[in-house]
Amino acid sequence: MSLKKQIDEKLSNALKAKDKNTYPTLRLIVSAIKDAEIAGRSKGQKELTDGDITTILKKMIKQRNESCEVYKKAGRNELLENETKEINVINTFLPKQLSEEETKKICEEVIKSVGASSIKDMGKVMGALKSKHADTLDFSKVSVIIKELLK
Repeated sequence: MSLKKQIDEKLSNALKAKDKNTYPTLRLIVSAIKDAEIAGRSKGQKELTDGDITTILKKMIKQRNESCEVYKKAGRNELLENETKEINVINTFLPKQLSEEETKKICEEVIKSVGASSIKDMGKVMGALKSKHADTLDFSKVSVIIKELLK
């Protein structure tokens, strides 16, 4: 089942169950997907792939994480809690992110395979990681790990 169908099905179930914690976020996801589809039509793209939808979801999580930082600084706990709930709902549709230990192990392996020896080789390492592990790695953490390993 495609990711879009999974989201639509979950939205319909949440609406039937009157789950007020879930369906507003699912509506936001569906809306973002429709916006991307409309924008894609003008470029001649027919339908979004699961990869495109995953990119949209990651962007939504990034926006919510930025909002969380602002709310923490401002002491707005009720808004922070709402954003956290939305992040949790969106995360259910994304592939599981690897732990920091697993990420470090993969980074070490790629550094060896690429033959990176200094921070100048960071682009090669990042490129190799993105081609193989784009969905399972958090690249904000990856860059820190790679910088540490290539010192």
